[in-house]
Amino acid sequence: MASSENFYQAVGGEPTFRKLVDAFYAGVAEDPVLRPLYPDEDLGPAAERLRLFLIQYWGGPTTYSQLRGHPRLRMRHAPFTVGPRQRDAWLRRMRTAVDQLDLAPDQATTLWDYLERAAMFMVNTLQEEPEP
Repeated sequence: MASSENFYQAVGGEPTFRKLVDAFYAGVAEDPVLRPLYPDEDLGPAAERLRLFLIQYWGGPTTYSQLRGHPRLRMRHAPFTVGPRQRDAWLRRMRTAVDQLDLAPDQATTLWDYLERAAMFMVNTLQEEPEP
């Protein structure tokens, strides 16, 4: 990463985050644990929100905040049960998506470390629900 580049620029900008989020939501669409967390039939709006959030977080345009205000991730996810099973399913799908990016190893590690922390932070229950 050049000294004047931020992470967003270094990994390829918007096309990289679009690829990541598209691959992730392709997995969500068929995941029996994650799909119920998305009440809308069309996953497109959820994908757009995640893409804009990640772009902003990593140093790209601040479109997410302009459209939605402060991210308040825990508050926005509070209506949904996010336990260890959901967290692990989310991480499995996201791992597959990250691996499809062909990032440099240090970039992949940086991104993955953040995603793991974010997934842990979103857990709002430790009670296990029965599997579908």
